[in-house]
Amino acid sequence: MSKLFAKKPMSLLLSEASDSEKGLKRTLGSGALIALGIGAIIGAGLFSLTGIAAAENAGPAVTISFMLAAFGCAFAGLCYAEFASMIPVAGSAYTYSYATMGEFIAWIIGWDLVLEYALGAATVAVSWSRYLLEFLHKFGIHLPHQLVVSPWETLKMSDGTIVSGGLFNLPAVIIVILLSLLLIKGTKESAGMNNFLVILKVSVVLLFIILGWSHIDPANYEPYIPANTGKYEHFGWTGIATGAAVVFFAFVGFDAVSTAAQEAKNPQKGMPMGILGSLVICTVLYVLFAHVMTGLLNYKLFAGDAKPAATAFAQTGYDFLQTGLIVAILAGYTSVILVMLLGQSRVFYSMSKDGLLPKFFSEVHPKFRTPWKTNAFFMVFVSLFSGLVPVSDLGHMVSIGTLFAFVLVCVGVMIMRKRMPELPRAFKTPLVPFVPIMGIIVCVYLMYSLPIESWARLAIWLGLGLLIYFTYGKKNSRISNQQGQ
Repeated sequence: MSKLFAKKPMSLLLSEASDSEKGLKRTLGSGALIALGIGAIIGAGLFSLTGIAAAENAGPAVTISFMLAAFGCAFAGLCYAEFASMIPVAGSAYTYSYATMGEFIAWIIGWDLVLEYALGAATVAVSWSRYLLEFLHKFGIHLPHQLVVSPWETLKMSDGTIVSGGLFNLPAVIIVILLSLLLIKGTKESAGMNNFLVILKVSVVLLFIILGWSHIDPANYEPYIPANTGKYEHFGWTGIATGAAVVFFAFVGFDAVSTAAQEAKNPQKGMPMGILGSLVICTVLYVLFAHVMTGLLNYKLFAGDAKPAATAFAQTGYDFLQTGLIVAILAGYTSVILVMLLGQSRVFYSMSKDGLLPKFFSEVHPKFRTPWKTNAFFMVFVSLFSGLVPVSDLGHMVSIGTLFAFVLVCVGVMIMRKRMPELPRAFKTPLVPFVPIMGIIVCVYLMYSLPIESWARLAIWLGLGLLIYFTYGKKNSRISNQQGQ
């Protein structure tokens, strides 16, 4: 039983952080880390899930949903910043849990992070595909419906065309493959591409807010908080809470910065700046964007819309900018997929280095110094999910997986403050234990607000993970085997 909760020594973690000769290459400065966070954060949650949450859960009060989600993220973000500056090693919440709560909990969270990063990438790839179809439709190009939607998905285009009964979402698969190949080539090249996409994406969000503000119809805000329909998740304050849990996916990304700790030039300084800087910038943009979007169009009209942001922007009358908006949204989605794939590969890289997964996942390319086999594995894994599973099902799974990870990181900060108070911390979470406790409360409440199906899927996924742990990970663990000798 003691082996289940064997903790990874801090001395070993710090040794791994300083050993960069044979491991991952340190190429990312503070600016690149902030851009990495923004690149991961602004995407599907803003351009697609805002419309879903407004139409089904919160109405115009989706802005409150965003603020509630950001509130929970801020608590968790402060905890992530302390850990990332203290333990600058790839692996994010998995690594932090290993140092504080032991191997068994670390395995659970590492496996859970697949829901956040891999399925997060798949979710955005599906949304990327939807906007690509809309872009092609404007030029009269219609791809075979069998190749643009999953078997269980129905898609409504802006011209009223209904697309359903597909076999595979080919565009989503193609973008995943291309970005995976870029990640194999190198982190520096991937970061350069991400910086360009972030500049383009933020410019579009600002353009949407500035041009849309003068076309807001105040009548669309009435009622600002629609009355609850009798179902917990449908409007009213409980609907706002559910909406917060749904759009929480919009903030997934700030934690992805921590997975690149071993590729940061100065992780003690850069990690907190990347995590908190990207979170603050994106929160302001999100609330303003959601306010304008629900002011341009009645929230009920977003129901079933494949590209609600473009539909709302059409109300401004700037038709000449419609095509440019879709192109920029495509670029924005691309950066999210890129960072999610990066984060996922680094988590499995760390788990493999610890012996919990096969060595295959921690093999570094001799020239590019990237975990190329892990990238190739998730290229196939994410392609299958993005090609076959509807975006709504993926979105809820991503949210519950992310919230679970945040809870454990908040718990971990309190444990480390008690166990190792003398350990140097370049950044310290303020008001401990208040901040981590509030982070736990907010995240648990948001998890409670998600549909029961999300909990069932989480249980099934974790059950599969435990099967793998007890048949492979536990037997091959480097740490527990060393401590058991």
